[in-house]
Amino acid sequence: MAETLATWFVEHLSGSVSREMIVFIVSLLPILELRGGIIAGFAMGMHWLPTFIIAYIGNLLPIPFILLFIRFIFRVLKKTPLHGLVEWCERKADAKSDKIRKYAYWGVYLFVAMPLPGTGAWMGALISALLHMDPKKTFPVIMLGVLTAGMIVSVLSFGILGNII
Repeated sequence: MAETLATWFVEHLSGSVSREMIVFIVSLLPILELRGGIIAGFAMGMHWLPTFIIAYIGNLLPIPFILLFIRFIFRVLKKTPLHGLVEWCERKADAKSDKIRKYAYWGVYLFVAMPLPGTGAWMGALISALLHMDPKKTFPVIMLGVLTAGMIVSVLSFGILGNII
């Protein structure tokens, strides 16, 4: 899924936007996040280090806002026609929150560090906020998880896949 969406962004934006900006935009998006940004950079032939740094920053940029404001935003949105989307997000976060509940901040780290669909910084921040975890403690844990996921995806993309292609 992330590979397909990242490839779509590369194909449709590459003529009008710089490669670095594509990696940054892809990394900002939920679902794609850092994983998609690194794959997009690899697909465009970028060097791994600038790709990694841009994707890392892009993925982390929205996280403090999610940690601090998502509960307020959800309360407001529940009073609008978007209440169904909010309830869906809450159900999705709740369904994935068992490990985080059990292991607290280690659970956040493991959840974010695992580069699989449905995990990552956005969902980790959402679950943490809905569980009322301390944002000052959660943000560094998410940063470390994104760093770990980025290293895994970079090795897979630029290392293993780069040697095959």
